[in-house]
Amino acid sequence: MEINSQETGAASMAMSFGTDFRLGFLFRWWAVLMGVASTVAALPIVALSFGCYVAAMSLGKVRPLRDAYESLSHAYDRIIERLGKEVLQDPRDSPALRLMVSLSLTAVPILATQLILGKPRLLLVIAFYLSLYGVRFQRFVRMFSASHVEAHRRHGYFSEKYDKVFGRYLEFFLGYLYGNAPELGRTAHVCLHHRENSGPDDTRTNMGYDRTSRLDFLWYLSDNIWTVLGLAPYAYFKARGDEKNRKRMFWGMARYYAYFAAIFIYDWRIGTMFVLVPLLCMNFINAITAWVQHAFCDPERPEDYFANTVTVVDKVNFLNEGYHLCHHHRASLHWTEMPVHFERLRERMREAGSLVFRDMDFLGLFLELTLFRRMDVLAEKLVPWEPMNREQRLALLAKRTSLRAS
Repeated sequence: MEINSQETGAASMAMSFGTDFRLGFLFRWWAVLMGVASTVAALPIVALSFGCYVAAMSLGKVRPLRDAYESLSHAYDRIIERLGKEVLQDPRDSPALRLMVSLSLTAVPILATQLILGKPRLLLVIAFYLSLYGVRFQRFVRMFSASHVEAHRRHGYFSEKYDKVFGRYLEFFLGYLYGNAPELGRTAHVCLHHRENSGPDDTRTNMGYDRTSRLDFLWYLSDNIWTVLGLAPYAYFKARGDEKNRKRMFWGMARYYAYFAAIFIYDWRIGTMFVLVPLLCMNFINAITAWVQHAFCDPERPEDYFANTVTVVDKVNFLNEGYHLCHHHRASLHWTEMPVHFERLRERMREAGSLVFRDMDFLGLFLELTLFRRMDVLAEKLVPWEPMNREQRLALLAKRTSLRAS
């Protein structure tokens, strides 16, 4: 396996901070340890989330329970819609408001209760994880998409009357619970990732990795911890003399590190369960998403984001997150307008060889591409621009996942 040529990852971060080879070696293996720890931390939560999903599906077969849930859910939606017309800049963003209210009424009081009680309580830990990630990780998916949209809004979701109190509520408040440091969205994502479009200078590029290799993903996951901690974006802005964004990243990191330290000083057990584990899970899930959203590079045009950005069309597509290429092309476009924009881009996508998959989300794409390596499943779900048989589809997927950066 060739190591990524860009200046991210443990060894390159060590060089960025002027350390010697031995310290660089320690940085590399510390990152690998964090990659393994991220996997270990995520697995029990995956089991909990999907286990509760199975239980919820079983309960959903009981008609009185299902009818009661649907009735409450519809009533909740009506309340949120009325509230959205009052507090949001754009009432179309009411699904994001629903998420914010739900997390504020569950995860926040659970953490507050745990801090008041002091001694960690297993039931509170389980309730906290379920409130953050939901069944089948649906709440995390919604949080990820809503935070993504918020990052591209100059003033967040809320109208001017409420912006001073709730401005960037997801990134600058609720994000702490997920291990998402302030400025990773507004600054690192918008001013770095969208500038580089997953090219060789992007701190989250996967060029140089075999996207069908589990071992390569482990290396990528290990390197991703530097981005999640804010250090790689900080080094990027510093190297380019971008003082505005460097200072933003510094203060965002400082706020999160202060939160992290304060909880651990209060009680290291609470810090481990309520702060460290979500941080490691954020690294794991964030790496999966970045890995697959730009997984299919064109060897002839490796920096063409039209070629390397994936579109997935799934019936559960919260805030139209699956239209990722449309978002890279017009990041400021409202999420409700993405399907129409997709139709406008069809010809250019065809010329660039953009890959589109149907009946699949990004997690499913990761499972089939990297974990199970079932290229035949991906070939079946691929929506080609020209008629292609099964062998041609498999050859195309093999070509677009084996790129190595020089």
